[in-house]
Amino acid sequence: MKCPFCSFMESKVIDSRPTDEGSRIRRRRECLKCAKRFTTYEIVESLPIIVVKKDKSREVFDRNKLFNGMLRACEKRPVSLETLEKAVDEIEAYIHNSLDREVTSYRIGELAMEKLKDIDEVAYVRFASVYRQFKDISTFRDEINKLLPEE
Repeated sequence: MKCPFCSFMESKVIDSRPTDEGSRIRRRRECLKCAKRFTTYEIVESLPIIVVKKDKSREVFDRNKLFNGMLRACEKRPVSLETLEKAVDEIEAYIHNSLDREVTSYRIGELAMEKLKDIDEVAYVRFASVYRQFKDISTFRDEINKLLPEE
C-alpha cells in the first residue's frame, strides 16, 4: 500500500477491524519509511452478472425474478420456501462461481429446471411448460414421459 505522505510502497498493518456489519475492513497502517500512520478500507468487489436474453438484450441478474418464477411453478405444491430459497441460492452460487460475467437466460432456465426436477416433478413440468413454451399436449406428454421410469 502506497504511503499518502512519502509515496513509499511498503507499510505494515497495525490494527484491523470490520466495519459496516462486516462488509468492509478498516486497516490502520504505518509506513516503513517515514513511520507516519494512515487508514485504509478494504471492500469486496462484486461484479454484476449480466443475463443475455433470447432477443440478445441484456439486463442485470435478478434473483427475485428466478425465485418468483420457481415459486409460481410450486404453487399449491408441498414445497417449502426454505427449499426454494436453497435452490435459488445454489443456482446463484453456480452462476457467480463460473468465470463468465454473462449468462444466457436459457442457461438459468435449465439450471432452474434441474433443481425443480429434484424438488417436485409437477413443479418441474409447470416450469418447463412456460419456459419451453409448450405448443400442444404432445409436447407436454413428451416432457412427462422423460420423467417416467423406463421399463
